Amino acid sequence: MSLTPRRGIRAAAIASVLAGALALASCSASGPSPEPTEPDADATLRVGLVLEPDNLDIRRTSGAALEQALIDNVYEGLVSRTPQGEVVPRLATEYEVSPDGLTYTFTIADGVTFHDGGELTVEDVVASLEAVRADESYVDHAVLANVASVEAPDDTTVVITLNEPNQNFLFALAGRAGLVFDEGDETDLRTAANGTGPFTVAEWVDGDHVTLARNDAYWGDPAGVAEVVLQYIPEATALVNAGLDGSLDAITAVDPEFVPELEGSFEVSEGLTTDKFILAFNDAAPPLDDPRVREALRMAIDHQAIVETVGAGTPQFGPIPELDPGYEDLSDVVGYDPEAARELLAEAGAENIELELTIPNVYGTTVSTLLVGAFDEIGVQLSVEPVEFSTWLNDVYTNQDYELSYVNHVEPRDFDTWTDPDYYYAISDEEVLTQVQGLYADAMRETDPDASAQLLAEAARIVAEYHPADWLYTRADIVAVAPGVEGFPADATSTRLPLAGVTFAG
Repeated sequence: MSLTPRRGIRAAAIASVLAGALALASCSASGPSPEPTEPDADATLRVGLVLEPDNLDIRRTSGAALEQALIDNVYEGLVSRTPQGEVVPRLATEYEVSPDGLTYTFTIADGVTFHDGGELTVEDVVASLEAVRADESYVDHAVLANVASVEAPDDTTVVITLNEPNQNFLFALAGRAGLVFDEGDETDLRTAANGTGPFTVAEWVDGDHVTLARNDAYWGDPAGVAEVVLQYIPEATALVNAGLDGSLDAITAVDPEFVPELEGSFEVSEGLTTDKFILAFNDAAPPLDDPRVREALRMAIDHQAIVETVGAGTPQFGPIPELDPGYEDLSDVVGYDPEAARELLAEAGAENIELELTIPNVYGTTVSTLLVGAFDEIGVQLSVEPVEFSTWLNDVYTNQDYELSYVNHVEPRDFDTWTDPDYYYAISDEEVLTQVQGLYADAMRETDPDASAQLLAEAARIVAEYHPADWLYTRADIVAVAPGVEGFPADATSTRLPLAGVTFAG
């Protein structure tokens, strides 16, 4: 989740919090397969989603919902990325990075037009990037903070020069900071859109749906359906019921509990995500300022039992999920051992303590109930305080007024949150924080991806051994599609949902 204050960026992240890439490859479709039919180019595809935007301004509004709906569908950047995190060309037909990692040269595609008919030029690219670099109100302003210059030496080339190498730069450029807009366009981006993508925004009804229409003037391959209706249904039971009554043709973020109900009518797939469900400890608040207490709490948690109860996911144990560079299995750092946990608490003089867990009320009670039982077994009384998400943002995220917090951080490659001394789960030990910051900075300056990943792994182990949080599990991405739907994204759909390649027999 980019619940991370760079601060603009990060509040975005957290809205993303509420959201979902290497396939887990477990398809559990059942029931007789329908007779194959030809895709209908005039079809309307109805997609059920959980996270809804409160406006359409992707440059200034935080939250995963806008990235999910608009990036690569309505708006495009010089590059894009696959669910597995691979950077691929988009509006740039090709790009080259200098050996020193400082100069990025992009060749811009020919014949690209905006939805209003305006022609894409290199000036539009330069102006779009410069706007983000200059304006701190843009969500991803900090992504371009290391940029020294953006120039267009000719009509087909854009050159970006960095002040120092940044291993994550291309990946970040594939996000909202790198989206290209029409210079001088006066479209009200809160209620409408003017991108270069395979779909236009035909309609937005706040709190209900966004309708995307195929862009028949698109410069690339045309979208496979004429229209997509993104229907927002945040309640899990209602979302599944809308699929079962025929109102939806595809469903994302399916609750594992409802998979059996969908099998037979839908094809259900499961894939990996970077959705990290984090139990954060406020290490500035006694008794959590004692690392022995934090470690004891982690030792009380049976991670496998949580995964089995939740129904889909994998244990994580550290700050980097499997899909991100620097991932390492850190299960050796802490294991399930309630007896040892009780001994650690006794050693710390923290027996019979009471703690409060602040949790956004969108998450239900399954995990918090497990935590109450687990902590009770080691003599810790845990009270659970469900709050509105807006309250969580104010109290926990902004004011850091909490003891324990539970939230889903969905954004990929967000390890930098652990280097931020102002973040809500910041590491308060200056020596540890300095170590982590140094390794992360070295990793970003490293031009060799493997060497960079190794440095990230070292930093992640230091964080995990400090026990500032417990990474309860990484969510699996469960998607259900009706017969006749082909090419629907199956992985990491809570952060990206590219729909141009989807076809529907209708």
